[in-house]
Amino acid sequence: MDTIILYEDDALIVVHKPQNLATQTARVGQIDVVSELKNYRRNQGEEPYIGVVHRLDQPVEGLLVFAKTPQVAAMLTSQLQSGKLQKGYVAFVDGIVNAGDCARLTDYLVKDVRTNFSRVVDSDTRGAKKAGLMYKGLQVCMIEALSEKFSIVEIELFTGRHHQIRVQFSHAGMPLLGDNKYATEHTRKLSEQLGIKSTALLAHRLHFCHPLEGRELKFSIEYTQAEFCRGSLAVTVLT
Repeated sequence: MDTIILYEDDALIVVHKPQNLATQTARVGQIDVVSELKNYRRNQGEEPYIGVVHRLDQPVEGLLVFAKTPQVAAMLTSQLQSGKLQKGYVAFVDGIVNAGDCARLTDYLVKDVRTNFSRVVDSDTRGAKKAGLMYKGLQVCMIEALSEKFSIVEIELFTGRHHQIRVQFSHAGMPLLGDNKYATEHTRKLSEQLGIKSTALLAHRLHFCHPLEGRELKFSIEYTQAEFCRGSLAVTVLT
């Protein structure tokens, strides 16, 4: 099983999803996190129910919580909708965001189901959904051989739209490194030089209240620059 179980009790399972594994897919023969967890529960002699509360894009690594019963799924979904289930992300973006600088992005997005692509539109566009997030600069890094700079940012989501982080940062002129879908030619080339082959986005923090016990649960994944950058070019942290 590629999915890593970090915590489990009678109500829920918290996992670390690897890159390039779908959370859930309808494609025949393609493995995903949900099917892996159902098989895991079946092998434990349990009812193989897995309630999906939130998802991560297939290229994105990070933390997910799943429910073991429909009741718990409804309670966790309610926390997600009310903002009590909090998710934090770390991303490598093309551009300069100085350490400590904070900003908010608010856009309206429309998803094209046929192409699995989302775009920023005017608020009065048919089917447009509001998308909001906050980000803070953690580090600015420089690729010495190219005199190129990129930034590591921490992101808090206020909504859960399709490809939201990737779309909003690309629209703001700061595409995520390794993200071919919403990249510019510059970020594609930069990602290749750094050896970043998948979207440099990590769902590194997950906070919520246990739906049955009421206690606070906090999970986090530590990240390092080396986890994303695997190329031969020297990278220097400036801030």
